[in-house]
Amino acid sequence: MTERAVSEAAATFDAIGAEYERAFGHLPELRSAVEWLTGRLPAGARVLDVGSGTGRPVAEALVRAGHEVTGIDVSATMVELARARVPGARFERRDVRDFDAEPGAYDAVCAFFPFLQMPRPDIDATLSRVAGWLAPGGYLVTATVPADVEGLEIVWMGRPVRVTSYAAEDFLLRLRRAGLEVVHHAVTSFVPAGGSAEPEDHLFCYARRPAA
Repeated sequence: MTERAVSEAAATFDAIGAEYERAFGHLPELRSAVEWLTGRLPAGARVLDVGSGTGRPVAEALVRAGHEVTGIDVSATMVELARARVPGARFERRDVRDFDAEPGAYDAVCAFFPFLQMPRPDIDATLSRVAGWLAPGGYLVTATVPADVEGLEIVWMGRPVRVTSYAAEDFLLRLRRAGLEVVHHAVTSFVPAGGSAEPEDHLFCYARRPAA
């Protein structure tokens, strides 16, 4: 991802701030995904939250369940909000492309919608790196907007953004190419609260690194 694209993504979410939590924080499939994950993690699991936003509801729920959570986000505003809202987790202003971890460092990775402002080669490379950060038997719980688009300019939450994504089957294929087993996937439609954004289709995927 170019420095300009990273800067644009950071500026977008710096401007949106807590408005994002109000619009998307009640997303039922996201809460269900976190509940599904916490029901399968060992006590005190190490979890990385990529694109952690305000820390709610993902990091907050994981900390409440007794897990060790690290959140990373490109937006300084989001990191500041998350540190205030979820003091039991650690948050860093980092781009996942510049983030590094030891192989098998995490029992789970959450990545809810952080790929949409990445070019496709970066999406593919990030999925492969994330898979390597998972401990054997560990989980990636992720979501994106399923669409065959690349560099599409749209207005989202009142701001111009460029988005890139894959159609649902292509995204699932990339999870499998990264060495992950897809154990659940579903496409749903969501209407953000308060009319702040247009209705969106969401693809939620639960994937697992094989234990062997």
